[in-house]
Amino acid sequence: MNFTSDSWIALLPILVTSVTVVATMLAIAIRRNHKWNATICVAGLNLALLSCLLALNVAPQQVTGLLVIDKFALFYDVIVLGAALATATLSFNYMEGYAGEKEELYVLLALTALGGLVLVSATNFVTFFIGMEITAVSMYGMIGYPHRDRRALEASIKYMILSAIAGAFILFGMALIYAQTGTLSFNQLADGLVSGTFAASGLLVTGGALIIVGVGFEVSLVPFHLWAPDVYEGAPAPIGGYLATASKAAMFAVLLRYFVESRAYESALLLDILSVMAVLSIVVGNVLALLQQNLKRMLAYSAIAHFGYALVAFVATGAFAVEAVGFYLASYVVTTLGAFGVIAIISTPIKASDADTLYDYRGQFWRRPYLAAILTAMLMSLAGAPMTALFIGKLYVFAASIDQRLWILVGAVTFGSAAGLFYYSRAAIVMFQRRRWVEPFKAPRNWTFQAGGMAVITLTFLMLLMGLYPQPVMELIKAAGLHAPQAGNLALNVLAH
Repeated sequence: MNFTSDSWIALLPILVTSVTVVATMLAIAIRRNHKWNATICVAGLNLALLSCLLALNVAPQQVTGLLVIDKFALFYDVIVLGAALATATLSFNYMEGYAGEKEELYVLLALTALGGLVLVSATNFVTFFIGMEITAVSMYGMIGYPHRDRRALEASIKYMILSAIAGAFILFGMALIYAQTGTLSFNQLADGLVSGTFAASGLLVTGGALIIVGVGFEVSLVPFHLWAPDVYEGAPAPIGGYLATASKAAMFAVLLRYFVESRAYESALLLDILSVMAVLSIVVGNVLALLQQNLKRMLAYSAIAHFGYALVAFVATGAFAVEAVGFYLASYVVTTLGAFGVIAIISTPIKASDADTLYDYRGQFWRRPYLAAILTAMLMSLAGAPMTALFIGKLYVFAASIDQRLWILVGAVTFGSAAGLFYYSRAAIVMFQRRRWVEPFKAPRNWTFQAGGMAVITLTFLMLLMGLYPQPVMELIKAAGLHAPQAGNLALNVLAH
C-alpha cells in the first residue's frame, strides 16, 4: 500500500520516539553530560506524547499490514510514553550518585518505549515479535545497568534467560499457527476463526497454547511467575517500576486486541484456562506477599496478583474487556510507578543496595512526612482502599464478576483484596513506628523540587483524581474501545452513578 500524509501523521509517536533514540545516542557521542543527555531524552519523549494528539486526528489508520494506529493503540501509547517519562525523571536523580557512565540508560529507556509503541499497534505476528524483543533486549541492559551491583547483574541474567524462553515459546506458537492457517495477520486469523474457515485443529490449539505460555512468562502470571521477585529486587528502583508497568501493559494490550477482535471470549476452553491462571495468580501472589519483609519483593508478588485481577476482568466482561482492563491497567500503572518512585527517591544516591527492606522505612514519617504519606497512599491504592484509583478498578472487576455469576472468581478477588489490605497496611504502619537510631537511607530535604519528586507528586495527583473522579478516564477508554463483531458498548452505570 502507498503511504499517505495521514499515514505519516499516524506514525508520529513511533517516529518521534525513534528520532529520540538516535538524538540521545548522538548527543552522548558528541559530549557526555548527564543533565543535557537526559534532557534530550525527556524532551523527545514529551514530543512523542504530544504527537499522539496529532495522530488522534487521523486515527484509525492501517499502516501496511503490520501496524494499526487507532484510538486503542494511542491510549496505550500514552500509558507507555507516560511511564517512560516518569522513569526518566526518577532515574535522573537516582543516577546522580552513580560513579560510572550514566547516559546510556536513557537510550535504553527510549528503546523500550519504542518497542512498547510497536507492540500495542501490532496487527501481525511479525510486528508483535519485533516489538516484544525490542522491549525485552533493552530491559536486559536497564536492569543490569549498575554493573558493579551483583544483584542487578543476577537479575538481568535471570530476566534475559527467562525472557528468551518466553520468546521461544511465542515464536514456536506463531510457527504452528502459520503452518495451519498460512497467515500471520491478526485480522485474517480473526476473520477465519469467526467465519469457521480455520477449524480448531491440533496445530492451531497447540500454537495458541504456546503463545499463552509465552505471554504468561512476560506478564509473570502463575505458574510462570518465579522470575519476578528476584528481578524486581535486583533491578534499580526506577527500572523495577517501569518493568512492572509499561512493558507488561503493552503485552496485555496486544493480548486484549486479539482477544476481542477474534471473539476468543466465546471459547469456553480458553476462558477456563484464563480463569485458572487468574485464580492461581491472585491466590499465590497474595499469599507469598504476606511472607515478605522486602518491599520490592512484596510489590513483585503484588504485581502477579494484580495481573490476576486484570485477567478476571478479561474473563468476566468478554467483548467489553477493553473498558474493564483499560481502566484497571491505567490505575495500576500510575499507582505502581508512584510506589517505586518513592523507593527511588529514598534510595538516592546509589548505595550498595536500594532501600528495599521494610526495616529501612521504619520511622520514615518522622523524617520525611510528605514522602511517607505518598507511599502510604500508593500502598492503600494497591490494596483497593476507597477514594483511590484501584478501588474503582477492583469495583469494576467485582461488578463484572458478580454480573456474570462467576462465583469462584468473585471469591478469589475477595480473598486477594483482604490479604492485600493486611500486608500493604503492615508496610504502611512501619513508617509510623519509632525512628531508627541508625538511618542509612534518607531522602534529600529538597526532594519536592527535584525532577523525580515532581514526577511522584504528579503520579499521586493522578491516582487520587482517578479514584475521586473516574468518569473522564472511563469515557476516554470507551472512546478508545475495540469493536468486536456484533458487540456494542458497555455502560458504566455501576460506577458512574
